[in-house]
Amino acid sequence: MPIYEYCCNACQGKTSIFVKRIGAPVSPVCPACGSQEMRRVLSRFAYHRSLATVHEESGDPEKAGPDYYKDPRNIGRWAENKFKEMGMEMPSQVQDMISAAREGELPGPVKELQPGLSEV
Repeated sequence: MPIYEYCCNACQGKTSIFVKRIGAPVSPVCPACGSQEMRRVLSRFAYHRSLATVHEESGDPEKAGPDYYKDPRNIGRWAENKFKEMGMEMPSQVQDMISAAREGELPGPVKELQPGLSEV
């Protein structure tokens, strides 16, 4: 049961269509503009990397430039290393934010972690 991807010739919108059988006739319609002028395109694929692979590909934070911290996973890695270096246990709220960032969620404001932080 393949999934085919199509691109609309009118608005350039892309859509995926699930087909029950290979070779079954498909009459794609653009969900954005309703055009039937669709062309089949190569499907995208996903490549999942392990956390160890992400760390290897990111390199050493001491030698990396400012782009290193554009990836939220690297910010969490830095925070984990700093807590470890200081011999401190990381608060569960911080660990939860790091875990969420590794899953692609942006963390909420840091002020919520510690009341009175804005007064400093």
